[in-house]
Amino acid sequence: MNPLELEIQQAAELISQADALIVAAGAGMGVDSGLPDFRGKEGFWKAYPALGREQIDFHIIACPDAFRRQTNRAWGFYGHRLNLYRQTTPHAGFQILKRWGDKMIHGSAVFTSNVDGHFQAAGFDAKAINECHGSIHHLQCLENCSNEIWSTDGFTPEVDAENCLLLNEPPRCPQCGGLARPNIMMFNDWGWVESRQTEQERRMNNWLSGLQCPVVVEIGAGTAIPSVRHFSHHIIHAFGGRLVRINPREFSVPTPFDVGLPSGAVHALEAIDGAM
Repeated sequence: MNPLELEIQQAAELISQADALIVAAGAGMGVDSGLPDFRGKEGFWKAYPALGREQIDFHIIACPDAFRRQTNRAWGFYGHRLNLYRQTTPHAGFQILKRWGDKMIHGSAVFTSNVDGHFQAAGFDAKAINECHGSIHHLQCLENCSNEIWSTDGFTPEVDAENCLLLNEPPRCPQCGGLARPNIMMFNDWGWVESRQTEQERRMNNWLSGLQCPVVVEIGAGTAIPSVRHFSHHIIHAFGGRLVRINPREFSVPTPFDVGLPSGAVHALEAIDGAM
């Protein structure tokens, strides 16, 4: 076996020996589904050329003030993403992970910084998913008139994709009639209603307390926004878990007992599945 094959075999053994699967997913998880990679200005502006022409960075449009200053532009960006996530089918790797978890004594849970809702769409138990940055499929009042969170199910954005502008009416708060925004933790965001995510975290912590030898399969989570990485390392230290890290560039692991694979999601998951 070459070194990569040995790492794949070791990953397969770690997963086979675990009593629970913890999927820790960052933005790279969605790339194989065809979702855009926002890494760096170039990747972001390639996905949203209208914002590139005006030199609008991700952190400028992805903040609550953008909804106040440029409502149709902010909702053009988030409305386009909402449509994209609704229309995109999660890649085959989701089903591999679900099948692994379904075979384990304590099943599986998901910790993700992604807001796309693709784990729910792929059939994972919604009560076992912790979306640490919120979800684009839920809304809240921009001015926080209440702590209410509601679904986007009644809202279908009509977007001028070339100019990144919302063409129809933006969603409104059912309490005060003011502008609604996605229930996502944005940049410079002091108004995110976090009660939904807090409940997700509570359920996950209860589940974690019953585990003996979990394995974390971390996919597409880098160091630029390290929320998912911090979670993975917490599981290793607090629960004695082992880590399989899948990342094309940042694949180093904290201990010799963990596995780092320099790969995208689908290729690595299919290789591990084959080794099992």
